[in-house]
Amino acid sequence: MSKILIRGAQVLGGEIQDVLVDGETIAEVGTGLSAEGATVIEADGQILLPGLVDLHTHLREPGREDSETVLTGTRAAASGGFTAVFAMANTHPVADTAGVVEQVYRLGKESGYCDVQPIGAVTVGLEGKKLAELGAMHDSAAGVTVFSDDGKCVDDAVMMRRALEYVKAFDGVVAQHAQEPRLTEGAQMNEGIVSAELGLGGWPAVAEESIIARDVLLAEHVGSRVHICHLSTAGSVEIVRWAKSRGIDVTAEVTPHHLLLTDELVRSYNPVYKVNPPLRTEKDVLALREALADGTIDIVATDHAPHPHEDKDCEWAAAAMGMVGLETALSVVQQTMVETGLLDWAGVADRMSFAPARIGRAKGHGRPVSAGEPANLTLVDPAYRGVVDPADFASRSRNTPYEGRELPGRVTHTFLRGRATVVDGKLA
Repeated sequence: MSKILIRGAQVLGGEIQDVLVDGETIAEVGTGLSAEGATVIEADGQILLPGLVDLHTHLREPGREDSETVLTGTRAAASGGFTAVFAMANTHPVADTAGVVEQVYRLGKESGYCDVQPIGAVTVGLEGKKLAELGAMHDSAAGVTVFSDDGKCVDDAVMMRRALEYVKAFDGVVAQHAQEPRLTEGAQMNEGIVSAELGLGGWPAVAEESIIARDVLLAEHVGSRVHICHLSTAGSVEIVRWAKSRGIDVTAEVTPHHLLLTDELVRSYNPVYKVNPPLRTEKDVLALREALADGTIDIVATDHAPHPHEDKDCEWAAAAMGMVGLETALSVVQQTMVETGLLDWAGVADRMSFAPARIGRAKGHGRPVSAGEPANLTLVDPAYRGVVDPADFASRSRNTPYEGRELPGRVTHTFLRGRATVVDGKLA
């Protein structure tokens, strides 16, 4: 590989420095570095971050390639500044065996745009009745460290306890989709004033909070790690904050859309706003932002959930739940967290790179921007303003809630081990 000199970037939003990449590694960081033999990228006014890591992505392959494939999903990830994504297990067939996770892992290697770490199912077929091959998936070539039945909750307390006990042996983590199923039967949106006025089935906050409360206590009892997927309510924040104060090994994520959008948007009956967990109230949104800022919520994860046109362009009740998010995540975080003064760019690097890599044990990712480290890097132009046009997406699906909305920031370059996957805002 040729040398690349990134000149004059604000590293993590701080000091202006040059970064010299040689092959797969950062060779030197400093000022006035020589450009001899190097391709020069003038980065004046831009922010240099470690490559972003998404702990919660749906790539749909195998089985729903009409929505997304590993190739199209990793292209979308690179466009959004990500160098590693964790692929959820709710594929067809479910990623509940070593064979399926190795298939996803191999497809990720072949894509070349982004590292793909498969997430293994907790239970066979996501049915909640029998533990999946947790040890075999961990010992496979994929080296699975995160296990989740995301899309469904591991609602049986004994099953959840056994899973926590099992993964403890190899420092794995169970990522829980916190949704008490009996409390959400027929639910269409957040339970509250808007659902009552619209006559739509309500999804109460307690359906999420009760599972989180149970699971942090189970994690404490077992002495294992538990991760809370897409936390969405102010009450959930308080439970996680309490659990951390007790020393329980719990981490939590928030999605970009739960940092920005509220249930008021459902008044349009536009199914693009139908998501699991549902959009909550303004009070919840503000609590989530504060919790991400103070570290109660550890990371931002996209829950990128692509769907084909026909699954979203229909009446509300029949529409699938989910939104694409890889290509807009950093912009939404800039708007909701950086431009509000709640996080600086070093904080963004922590919540979107360092911390998710640490939780998922992603080797070579979430590393400092310093000499000798892998050259997984993202260059961002924070001054950019643009209107979201899903026709420009690399993702196979277009179900974005931000269509026509102006968002700040743009990823200009992404580097995966020194190789440019995005150049001047376009896929390499």
